[in-house]
This record gives sequence, C-alpha cells and structure tokens, in this order.
Amino acid sequence: MLQQTQVGRVLPKYHEWLERYPTFEALAAAPQGDVSQTWRPLGYNVRPRRLHAIARESVERYGGTLPSDEATLRSFKGIGAYTAGAVLSFAFGQRAAILDTNVARVLFRIFVGRGDAKAHAMRRHLWDVSRTVLPMRNVFDFNQALMDFGATLCTARKPKCPICPMQNGCASYPVQSRPDA
Repeated sequence: MLQQTQVGRVLPKYHEWLERYPTFEALAAAPQGDVSQTWRPLGYNVRPRRLHAIARESVERYGGTLPSDEATLRSFKGIGAYTAGAVLSFAFGQRAAILDTNVARVLFRIFVGRGDAKAHAMRRHLWDVSRTVLPMRNVFDFNQALMDFGATLCTARKPKCPICPMQNGCASYPVQSRPDA
C-alpha cells in the first residue's frame, strides 16, 4: 500500500484492510469487487486484484502462507524484484536487497552521482550496489533506515543536503558547499 502512496492516505485503509482481510484465507474468499472497493481511493487499482490473486494462489498451493524464497515469490504475478526483496527482508528477516524509488535515489547520490538514474543499465547497477552494501545482520533495520533516509532527508524535490550525515561521502553533494572544501 505504501508503494508510491503517502502514509497519511494509507493508514486508514491499512487498518480497514486488515480488519476485513486478516488472513490470506479471508482475502482469497472475498469477492473481487469487495476487495477492489476496500482498496479505493489508494489508486493503482491493479494492486488489489493482484493481492487477491496472490492470496488465492497462496491458499491453493501453499496452505495459506506466503513462500519465503525469492524464486517462488517472483513466480506470483505482480511480485517483482523489489516486492520480493521487501517481503524477504521485512516479513521473513532474510538478507535481501531492496530498490524502491527512495533507495535508488540515495544509492545513486552516494555511490554514483552522475548519469541517468532512471536508465535501465543504471537501475541494474543500483541493484548491484544495493546487494553489495547490504549488511550481514540487521537487514530489516538497514533497509528500513535506507527507505526512511530517502523519504525524509535525501528527498527528490528538496533534499536536505546541508544537514545530511552523508554529505562528505555523497557523490551528488556540491563540492563547493562541503564544509571541508
């Protein structure tokens, strides 16, 4: 629900969603129209249909549990590399890289600094960077911190570079603005 949707808009819907669909079995058994209506007005209306399909498949094939391996997760329609990494990291506590918009921006600014951050080749490179910097322990905390850092400090429109703890190591931070320059 939080992918590309503000927390303030998500919270009420998140609570309503969990109340109506506390398990994969409940979600799988619900009529598709009800599932889509519960999702509104979050946008990205393909998501409730995909979640419904994932719940049905999880119930039918995996006894109502979500598999905890990347290959199986990615076999579900609608689960790509980012969602699989997020589920593995956040739900299962596994060492898995993530690369959402905020994380990509942070990694690009800190480790790359130049080029087209949205180019396909750059995206592949940023996935490599994300896997490389991933710690062996505390992966949940690391991934959450990276996402929060991008959402609150290393923002797209008004980055807070002057108060950023990474400014001296940031490839995008203007050298003439650095305190040590």
